[in-house]
Amino acid sequence: MNDLVRQHTALSESDLEWLHLLVSEWQLLSDLSFADLVLWVPTRDGTRYVSVAQMRPNTGPTSYQDDMVGHLVPRGRRPLLDAALDEGRIVREGDPEWREEVPVRVESIPVRREGRVLGVIARNTNLLTVRTPSRLELTYLQSASDLAQMIAAGAFPFPGQQVDMDASPRAGDGLIRLDADGVVQYASPNALSAYHRLGLAADLVGQHLGQITAELAPSRGPVDEALVKLASGYAPREAEVEGNGGVIQLRAIPLKPKGPRIGSLVLLRDVTELRRRERELITKDATIREIHHRVKNNLQTVAALLRLQARRMDSVRGREALNEAVRRVGSIAIVHETLSQNLDERVEFDDIADRVIAMVAEISPGKVECRRTGRFGILDAEVATPLSMVLTEVLQNALEHAFPQDGHGSLEVSAVRGGLRPGAGRLLITVQDDGRGLPEGFDPQSAGNLGLQIVRTLVEGELGGTFDMLPVPAPGRGTRVVLDIPLQAEKEKR
Repeated sequence: MNDLVRQHTALSESDLEWLHLLVSEWQLLSDLSFADLVLWVPTRDGTRYVSVAQMRPNTGPTSYQDDMVGHLVPRGRRPLLDAALDEGRIVREGDPEWREEVPVRVESIPVRREGRVLGVIARNTNLLTVRTPSRLELTYLQSASDLAQMIAAGAFPFPGQQVDMDASPRAGDGLIRLDADGVVQYASPNALSAYHRLGLAADLVGQHLGQITAELAPSRGPVDEALVKLASGYAPREAEVEGNGGVIQLRAIPLKPKGPRIGSLVLLRDVTELRRRERELITKDATIREIHHRVKNNLQTVAALLRLQARRMDSVRGREALNEAVRRVGSIAIVHETLSQNLDERVEFDDIADRVIAMVAEISPGKVECRRTGRFGILDAEVATPLSMVLTEVLQNALEHAFPQDGHGSLEVSAVRGGLRPGAGRLLITVQDDGRGLPEGFDPQSAGNLGLQIVRTLVEGELGGTFDMLPVPAPGRGTRVVLDIPLQAEKEKR
């Protein structure tokens, strides 16, 4: 609609916003009218109309099999559009049109904003299935007529009240028609069932809806006056009412076809099961976060016990082995700590990488500058956990073997989304130091170091990636570790 309005019409951005507000509401008008709606706007030169939006009813057969959006019609070809635009009134004159052997009644409703007619809604009703209307259908049609007059007068939609069509109740979910005092004139079967779910034992017709709703909704204090006013339809509002184990969603629409409020429409939907499932999901999310929090605490306890044991050992090699185990456990604990703060099983790995780098850098006896470049981005937990261990082992190996005890140097961790194959769902990680370099004849694929064995097992076995250690090309020196890891989306494809 934005493109069509800006390309073909002279409407301002504020006028376009009004049309968007109308389109967010007009599913209700279509359903109440049992009719298709097409929004026509005059072109910039005034010689044609362009259709910028279309809506089909959920309550009846469509009058248009084709999509009308984008069609251009010369002025004069559809007299009802001309009359509604020029005279600013709803036009219903004329005989039904025949479209593919289907009689269609056409009406035109001017769309007014601040005294100006921006366009015209063509309301097209399929007459093929016309029969004697029921009380429900008569209420629908009367309500549609009131809304159409409000649109023509510029009183509907309500400014600042843009509605989410997917979340808001629809006419078929439940409809109640109130008089000016808030007394129920008509309640659809679905609406009555929803109130029975709240605990109502009687009929709704003749009852004051605001008072009944407030009585059914439990309250610790006085009667909720705001709820009484909302359910009485004095202003356009939405709310949820909970009682007797049921939950209903209410939306009030004041009806002012000729200025003063003559009554209200209340749309409602039973959302009891939806809210129950949402609460279950919230409970499950909280449980998962609590599990991650407890796992993190347990891992930190294990690390503390290993650290205590290391302090009591006389063997230098044994103490170093336990300290390595402390760092391995710590890297996993960092992931679980991050997961305990999220609502899903995905983590921002850049923060984890920075914490792992800082943790491992503490063991460096010399002055080695550690830094990260690039972004790891958001990773699934099943990738993040082994990757944190891999990063810990690679960094620890570099700091222990690349630099002398009191040496200086630099260590850089870089991450690039895309891997070695551009466009693929992979992550390329490079860890490069400017230390001693690899010993002569060193083969990273067969080295017996425990840390490298862990790296190979995790990268190739669990992550499904590749791992290699290479000397830094001349004129520099040092070692470069390259990890190419598929992300979860690509692993699922395999």
